[in-house]
Amino acid sequence: MVFDFLKGEFIDVISWLDDTRDTMVWRFDRRGQAIKYGAKLTVREGQSAVFIHEGQLADVFGPGLYMLETNNLPILTTLQHWDHGFSSPFKSEVYFVSTTRFNDQKWGTKNPIMARDPEFGPIRLRAFGTYAMRVGDPGKFMTEIVGTDGEFTADEISFQIRNIIVQATSQVLASSKIPVLDMAANLEQLGRIIADQIGPKVADYGLTIPEFYIENISLPEEVEKALDKRSSIGVVGDLTKYMQFNAAEGMAQPGGLGGVVGAGMAAGMGLGLGQAIGPWGAAPAGQTAPPPPPPPSTGRTWHLAVDGETRGPYAEADLAALAAKGTLTPASLVWTAGQDGWKAAQLTELRRLLSEVPPPPPAP
Repeated sequence: MVFDFLKGEFIDVISWLDDTRDTMVWRFDRRGQAIKYGAKLTVREGQSAVFIHEGQLADVFGPGLYMLETNNLPILTTLQHWDHGFSSPFKSEVYFVSTTRFNDQKWGTKNPIMARDPEFGPIRLRAFGTYAMRVGDPGKFMTEIVGTDGEFTADEISFQIRNIIVQATSQVLASSKIPVLDMAANLEQLGRIIADQIGPKVADYGLTIPEFYIENISLPEEVEKALDKRSSIGVVGDLTKYMQFNAAEGMAQPGGLGGVVGAGMAAGMGLGLGQAIGPWGAAPAGQTAPPPPPPPSTGRTWHLAVDGETRGPYAEADLAALAAKGTLTPASLVWTAGQDGWKAAQLTELRRLLSEVPPPPPAP
């Protein structure tokens, strides 16, 4: 009974089975018990065991099975001034440190990064991505970050790591001189530069960053909308032809806009376009289409095509004088607001005016 009681006062097996995905450090619970000399220490793959004795970093063990004796506890033996024949129980804090990768850690710029773009000038950028971290130096990580925390998770250090990443990202993007429209093609290169900058800083904490990714570099919403409009104009190309195509397509689909109403709307669009770019109707073969006439004045006015040029506007009284001079003939091309393209004068309302012009006098 006495032997069993004494045995219960000592710890003879030390190990850690990690059943979480975010625990970086876990303190072995001694509950006031001493560690038996010669106890077994089991350190699994992806772990390290760190001994802290009276607040001082002592021995660090990598994966393996150990018998805790003076020959494999050199630092602790020195701190305790143990002699070679020491075999008594001892008290130390044992921390297990996970040395596996902690993947899919998020980072992002909380505030925009000011940069000078060669095309757009001063501009604001945002960036975000992911990274992986792992403990490269368990002893340094314990002394610099963890301290006496009995259970330390990845979330407790990720905020500090994000600050380091954002600072390095701001410096790299602001000084890269890469046009913002070309940054998507250089994300991998920029990511390597940022990773190289943050590497020495996180090493001071006993950490490494084995993977670092920039997922996206974005512009403010209003700037992106302006770029979308600019891209749309580039895709459309000739805006006049684009409008003509849309109007013609609408008229070619009688049921597309609700039967007759749809056709009327499409025709109205076509008419508005015709008034903007000139009268409808192709010019005669071999001739250049006449330029658009000026806005009509009050009353019924007409335009006259002479030698590929537009003349006018003329009131009917003016046309009567031109007809008397022979400038206006039945074959002359004329146009007035609301007319479907250029037409010969004899096919318009002006045929009445032409019929009132006397024929040439007979030869003497």
